[in-house]
Amino acid sequence: MKSRIKSLFAATLTLAVALALTGCGESTGSGDGDYKVAIVKYVDDASLNQIEDAIVAQLEAKGKEAGVTFDIELYNGQADSTILTQIAEEVVADEADVVIPIATPAAVLMQSAVEDTDMKVVFSAVTDPVDAGLVESLEAPGANITGVSDAIDTDAIMNLILLQNPDIKKIGLLYNKSEASSLGAIEDAKAFCEEKGIAVVEKTGTNVNEIQTAASVIAADGVEAIFTPQDNTVMQAEMAIFEIFTEAKIPHYTGADSFALNGAFLGYGVNYVDLGTITADMAYDILVNGANPATTPVKTLDGGIITVNTQTAEALGIDYTIFKEHCTELKETVTKKEF
Repeated sequence: MKSRIKSLFAATLTLAVALALTGCGESTGSGDGDYKVAIVKYVDDASLNQIEDAIVAQLEAKGKEAGVTFDIELYNGQADSTILTQIAEEVVADEADVVIPIATPAAVLMQSAVEDTDMKVVFSAVTDPVDAGLVESLEAPGANITGVSDAIDTDAIMNLILLQNPDIKKIGLLYNKSEASSLGAIEDAKAFCEEKGIAVVEKTGTNVNEIQTAASVIAADGVEAIFTPQDNTVMQAEMAIFEIFTEAKIPHYTGADSFALNGAFLGYGVNYVDLGTITADMAYDILVNGANPATTPVKTLDGGIITVNTQTAEALGIDYTIFKEHCTELKETVTKKEF
């Protein structure tokens, strides 16, 4: 299999934005690929990196098994719409056979870019593809697009907070208000707290620095737990903020296991490695077996997997074994900068 790694980043030159391509990797196969695959990651963070790695690994494995060669280009949008637009133009010009955008903003932009082409899109980690306007329904997408959702059960996470602290009076919500995929879960969390009579403190930011500031403010506001959904901006900041919460003895409950791998107390939801693997399987089925995206249902994964950072749990003095009967699987991890 031939794999070429290509990332895009922005550099400001006077008033213009210069875009550069870096990091071309070694070819792992010979000759041109039978299929061109463009993987467009919204931003470089632990969650999306897990998905990207899993997609590449599964395509490599399936390609080797079937004697099929893929020519993979990896793009990193750096959470910048200008860069994502440039990536979209290049992907269309390169006539990729399938585009695999990771996260909602990348999926929306890529789908718009290929709308008048024959290119197919298999998205990954889109929380609500119907609300995002990507598909007509989960059962019948209706166009050249399908993929895998990473939707979470917000009420289940909030119930974990109550299980650990039945008398909780105030919960913090930390997220990027510009990330559409976070908003639904935040509204669900607020509705849950209102029903239970729990006060809510909302703090937001649109970049890592703002999230770090918001984390310090929310930690000083008397909250007894903090909830964050699958928010890419908070994920980028997690290594910088988990110690703030740990020192304040505030458990951080989140919507993905990768947060726990970067220091958060608990991640709940789908396994992102599994999500990436299933995304690759869908892309393979469309490319090699001729499956039609328009009639290929969007896949959703069973959640219920709890990942606890044991180092953080110990620092907080929380017995996390109480969660064992309230999930399909309880995993343990420690803080890792890279994984």
